[in-house]
Amino acid sequence: MANTLLLRDARIFNGKKMLDGPLSVLVEDQKISRIDTDEAFAGYRGAQFDMRGKTIMPGLIDCHVHLCYTASGDPSGDGKKMGPAQLTLTALKNAQATLKGGVTSLRDCGGRDYLEFSVRDAINAGEFEGPTIFASGKIICMTGGHGHSHGRIADGVEEVRKAVREQIHAGCDLVKIMATGGVMTPGVNPEDAHYSAEEMASGVHEAHRFHRRTASHAQGTEGILNAVNAGIDSIEHGIFLTEECIDKMLSAGTYVVPTLAALHNIMAVPKDTDGPKVPDFILEKCRRVAKAHSSSIKAFYAVGGKLAMGTDAGTPHNKHGSNAQELRFMCANGISNLDALRISTYNGADLMGLPKHGLIEPGYAADILIVNGNPAEDIEMVANTDNHNMVIKAGRIVHSAINR
Repeated sequence: MANTLLLRDARIFNGKKMLDGPLSVLVEDQKISRIDTDEAFAGYRGAQFDMRGKTIMPGLIDCHVHLCYTASGDPSGDGKKMGPAQLTLTALKNAQATLKGGVTSLRDCGGRDYLEFSVRDAINAGEFEGPTIFASGKIICMTGGHGHSHGRIADGVEEVRKAVREQIHAGCDLVKIMATGGVMTPGVNPEDAHYSAEEMASGVHEAHRFHRRTASHAQGTEGILNAVNAGIDSIEHGIFLTEECIDKMLSAGTYVVPTLAALHNIMAVPKDTDGPKVPDFILEKCRRVAKAHSSSIKAFYAVGGKLAMGTDAGTPHNKHGSNAQELRFMCANGISNLDALRISTYNGADLMGLPKHGLIEPGYAADILIVNGNPAEDIEMVANTDNHNMVIKAGRIVHSAINR
């Protein structure tokens, strides 16, 4: 019975739906090997846990984080003060906190000088504990564009193509292109398109030509349309969606990664919080776009648009390890509990192109989150990490509340 684990007599959310149960799940050699009634395992004598009253579900998948960001009031300022060694250790610490918080896979959507690649490679090889990581490398932006202080600046069709090739050469898993302005860069407006339609098309085509998926920071309407028309795989944030945007995204099967936590955590910070303050220009832009963001995600969800969970963890007061709170914000914005669970598990694996992840099914990776109660009835069972009972990564228990 070496390398086996039996999780007994629980309700199961399999990544798409709640199964009739209760049922027990057998884990063998880092994978889910069998799901059956508890009676079917009567002769089992290996490691086991009674999970009555709890829910077994796939580990959460966060499709938008920044492992090198500190989540202080001024993460960009923090980054400028840290050398390569400190940035690398910060990324590792944040990845491990994320795993403890129930996230077993993630996309890093913009790091620092590829330092996060070493963390990705070490964790994915099993040398350190952490979630499965896909990383984009340097964000690609125009001169003076959103993220220009640490991104790969590229102007014109040929230069954008070259910038994509550089990320691929460095070892990226996906390519991220900045279609619009954003909240955290001074002097740019979220509403403005940055890259032209031709520049976007060049970057997306080149990434796809070399079998990389693509993501676009896209907040304003024109930039969203440029990205969608170029064939982008996911729109990050999607603040100013119009009916035209939504229709085109439905036809193309484009995902939206809303990152509701980013605005919420900036706007909810008490004025007497210790540490660096959130700059006023960030607060002003957050207030300006918050209502449109909420309305856009509601409209996209209402017509069956494809959503994947993302938090933008690392941005101001948006802490690594608190990623699960995104489910609370999704549900508060009109998304049903079951859909929030699906968006945060199966859909994330689908967007990432992560095979055999995101489902509780035989043959799938044993990346599992076990929570108290029934999250289909109370989303706080997932959103509040105090209700997390156990986190299992590749068949190994990495966090447990059973003995605390």
